[in-house]
Amino acid sequence: MGMDVGQKSGGSMASPNVVPLIDILLVLIIIFMVITPLTPKGLSAIVPQPAPPNQTPQQEVSQRTIVVQVLQAGRLDEDGLAQSVSLKINEEDATWDSLGPRLSDVFKERAEKVAFIKGDDKVRFADIARAIDVMRGAGIDKVGLITANLEAGK
Repeated sequence: MGMDVGQKSGGSMASPNVVPLIDILLVLIIIFMVITPLTPKGLSAIVPQPAPPNQTPQQEVSQRTIVVQVLQAGRLDEDGLAQSVSLKINEEDATWDSLGPRLSDVFKERAEKVAFIKGDDKVRFADIARAIDVMRGAGIDKVGLITANLEAGK
């Protein structure tokens, strides 16, 4: 607080000193400007849109689309999740070892490197994440997620 002493008839008058407040605000602005670009970014996901109900799916689009399915293969554990999984690439059986090379072969000559992944309800997320990792390692740029509601057209 500062004090003004002068010719005024009211005596002394108190006025706040705002210089330290401005200094603090400038330091906070600089801190936020430095921190903002460092915020973590999530995975970008492409969600396929359902076709209109009166339109039949085009055969050419369905042949171009690659869907990796992670399905429940064995019995369930105590949490109600699958202990083992099976993999399919467009309804063809695959294994963890053959998934990457087969996807690399499929996308070798394609300009658009987009594929989708679909998992059962009882499959652990770690298995889905592993499949996404294998797909990204095979050179697929964008991985979309297919859900049960999307498949049902909701």
